[in-house]
Amino acid sequence: MATRKRVAARLPVQYWPVPAIPHRVPADGEPGSFREDRGDRTHCGVDLYAYPGSIVVAVEGGTVTGIGISTSPEILPYWNLTRFVTIASAEGRTWRYGELAAVLVREGERVSGGQVIGTVGQVLNCRRVSGSSPPYIRALCRRGATSMLHLEMADRIPPDSEMYRGGNWFGKRDGTFPFRDPGPILKDSR
Repeated sequence: MATRKRVAARLPVQYWPVPAIPHRVPADGEPGSFREDRGDRTHCGVDLYAYPGSIVVAVEGGTVTGIGISTSPEILPYWNLTRFVTIASAEGRTWRYGELAAVLVREGERVSGGQVIGTVGQVLNCRRVSGSSPPYIRALCRRGATSMLHLEMADRIPPDSEMYRGGNWFGKRDGTFPFRDPGPILKDSR
């Protein structure tokens, strides 16, 4: 019995990243699901829809390895300015928390699982969405689903490029797709 307790004590604890919303990961094929087919792109993570300003916490402890711009009207006119935080965990996973309104950590900082790292941002400016915008963007605006945490997990997040930007993969969905489904870990989180 004592052995079991020691082993369990060493297992990492994962935290639900947006404590203010129910523990629900979008199912395959739903808007915001992992590998959602968006026509010209593939969704790289999961979108957890929440009110703007909702607190975001680290799923696991690790080190902040990057902070930057997630979305911007300079990239696409219907995007608001949001930011991302990238955290490398001790378990070998890299997490990117995207579409944040505020970042509350610094690059190089060591964070604990459950520590507040930012707040959910309002990613879409529906006044700027037009008939030429992608169908999934128009659908999000119709549903009022314009603020979310976009969460990605990979062994290593690639740099922004023509293949990867704004939480989407524009390349083939083959062995070059570097992302992993965070759903199984999130389903077991606190």
